[in-house]
Parts: sequence; structure tokens; C-alpha cells
Amino acid sequence: MRYLTFFSLLLCYACAKTPADKPLHDFTKVNVETMYTDTTSIRALSLRDHLLVFGGSNGKYGSLEVDRMITATDGTQVLSDEIIKKVGTLDFNGKKLATRAVAQTTDYYFVLTVESPAFLYRIAKVDGAVQLVYNDAHPKAFYDAMTFWNDMEGIAMGDSVEDCLTVIITRDGGETWEKISCDNFPKSREGEGAFAASDTNIKIIGDNAWIISGGGTSRVYHSADKGRTWTVFETPVLQNEPTQGAYTVDFYDAAQGIIYGGDYTKPEDNVANIATTVNGGKSWQLTASGANDGFKSCVRYVPNSGGKEIIALGFTGISYSKDSGNTWSTISDEALLSFRFANDTVAYASGRNKIVKLTFR
Repeated sequence: MRYLTFFSLLLCYACAKTPADKPLHDFTKVNVETMYTDTTSIRALSLRDHLLVFGGSNGKYGSLEVDRMITATDGTQVLSDEIIKKVGTLDFNGKKLATRAVAQTTDYYFVLTVESPAFLYRIAKVDGAVQLVYNDAHPKAFYDAMTFWNDMEGIAMGDSVEDCLTVIITRDGGETWEKISCDNFPKSREGEGAFAASDTNIKIIGDNAWIISGGGTSRVYHSADKGRTWTVFETPVLQNEPTQGAYTVDFYDAAQGIIYGGDYTKPEDNVANIATTVNGGKSWQLTASGANDGFKSCVRYVPNSGGKEIIALGFTGISYSKDSGNTWSTISDEALLSFRFANDTVAYASGRNKIVKLTFR
């Protein structure tokens, strides 16, 4: 009886281990459905509570209500295929302002223009009222990404100005923003900046924030206290040239993360363009170097996948990893720039002149 019990325990242990060792999915393809088209290149996305906010070139910004619940004729609640669109244009002295960073809170969404003079607008969801909450006239101002810890505290970042990256923070729901002094932020190196490629230069989990830089130097900046103090860590990814380095970052939890990039001028090059961490960004290890699909501008962990499954995309197509980034496979040649997951099989992505729905299978 004792042997039978021991054997049964072994079987149970093996059964318990197997699901965890396998990916939740094994994606081999993705369905691409066009949701919105316009004459604008869209790199900035934010998805929250079925509201997809976007910012693009030619001054275009707006929001789409995706996967809305509506009441059918029989009184039941069903998902609507209809997309409600609200689109505006940002104009400064006749110049159409480009946007590479957007974010949301419960009541507002935020649109940050990229070049000097840069403007940050807070837009009320209830009535679309637009309020200018910050502007930066420094000649070198160039903003790359923005996100929020919660409804009151948010962060945006841009290229190096003076001696450090530009980082601005709000503590009052986005009504006012303050730039962190270079006295309180790690100093930049020669040529160190960032890429406004997909609005994914910043990742937030809990009180943590990680910021990636690129160009002459590609490093990871970390704050464990909502941007009050910062440390900086080296990465082994391709760097030293203005077009090289990390373009996008994601973390599955406070320990496990990935950076992806390369050199967009040499998109087929696939050496030293991916690195991962298991200790919250303190150290990074190259992975799949020479054995991946080349340059990508946006990387995201598949939700609820235990950090095993990852999607990366760019104008070179869509790639999938089911083993935490160690191996990759191409699942679509669709050229895109940025995306956000709605759940573990559906995401919304943007590119040149379009927003699409991605359904992974």
C-alpha cells in the first residue's frame, strides 16, 4: 500500500508539473482585422476599459471604443462590432503636431507631442474638453513615451537634455507636471537618448518604473518608489550608433522582463537585439542572438502565460516566443508598429495609416 501511495504521488506530481511546463497557447498564426484607417502613422496606443486611445503623425489623435457591450433586441448583452470613433487634430501655428505618447486614467486621456515645442494635453473622456497641462520649449525636447501608475501619478520620458534623460511626473491626476532635475537623476552618456518607436520605453508594475534608453548607450533606468529615486543598469544589447539599442521594454512581473530592438536601418540583423532579466533589471542576458526575426519596435508578454509567451512586432512582421524569448517563430508578415493586449488572445495594433485587431490562434 505504501508503494502504491508513493507511485500515485509521483503520477500526481507529474500531472501537476506538465501544464506549467507547457505554454498556455501555441500560436501559429494571427488573424488581422482592420478597425480604422486614416492618413497618419500611429505609434502611440493606450487600451483601458475598451477605450483605445491613439496618437499619430499629421496632428491626428483620437479614441476608439472597441469590444463594447450593447443591448440586443432580446434584451441580452452582446459585443458590438461597431467602432465609435472620436478623432481630433493638434495644430500649433499652422504646424500639425506629431504624437508618439498617449496614456489614460479613469476620467482622462493624455496626448503628448514629440518635438520642441512639445505640448501635453489632458482630454476629458466625458465631453472631450481639451486642456494644455504642460509644455516644453527646450530646443532639444523630444518625447518618447508616457504611462500612469494610478489615476493620480503618471510619468513621461524623452531624450537627453543637458545631462540626463527628460523625465516629467504628475502627482495630481495630470493637472500639473514637474521635470526631474538632473541633480536627482543618473547622468546620460554621450549620444544616449531613446526611440519614439511604439510608446513602450516605460514599463510600470506596482510602484516600479523601468525606462530604456538607446543610441550611443542603451541602458535601463529603474525606480522602485514611483519616480522619486533612480538607479541605472547596463545592458548587453547592440549600441554605440544612433540607430542602435533597445526600442521597447516589457515586464511580466517585478522580476522578469525583456528588452527588444536592434537597428531599424538594418532590420534583418538579429545579433544582440534581445535581452532578458530575472532580477528586476539589475542584470541582463542576451537571448536568441543570431536566431530571431530581426528588428522589432514593440514587445509584450502574453497575459496569464507565466512569462513564457511573448509577442514582438514591427515593420518586419509579427513574431512569437513560447519559451520566455529563447526561440522565436514568425506568425505573420503584417507590418505594424505598436500593439496592446486586450486579453491573452486578442490585441489591438497600429501602423502606417491603420489600427487593426489581432486575434492569435
